[in-house]
Amino acid sequence: MATRALTNPLVGKWTYRSFINRPQEGIPFEDLRFGEGTITIKASANMDEFVGLWSAGPGMELKLYGSIGFGNPFFVRFQGVGQVNNETWIYDYIGYLIPRWPNGVNQRTVLVGSVVRTVPHDNGAGGISAAGVSASWIAVKQS
Repeated sequence: MATRALTNPLVGKWTYRSFINRPQEGIPFEDLRFGEGTITIKASANMDEFVGLWSAGPGMELKLYGSIGFGNPFFVRFQGVGQVNNETWIYDYIGYLIPRWPNGVNQRTVLVGSVVRTVPHDNGAGGISAAGVSASWIAVKQS
């Protein structure tokens, strides 16, 4: 009998978007944007180790490191750390791999979760993006 190697379904590129949690209806979708970029999850020698990179273009990168839990559903908990404009950015994430619907059509592999800004940083407009601000996020697997 042939043995199939286990592969980590999280490894690959993901389109990442995060949204401010505002309960009011009628807010323009663009006004809910918290962040956007690409997450690249890398293979690790340890199946429960989460290693990757979040990028939103040149100079906007966070190294990602954390853990993967293989429950039902799979979950990830990781931290993103990087230097952006000579300033340390740190964000903490938790997310869940969404199970496939048995009758779903054209489904994509998706992670959903929550993110919190762990340390404050410049907001690029002369102010400060405060620590402790949280948002919801979704990542759709590209490959």
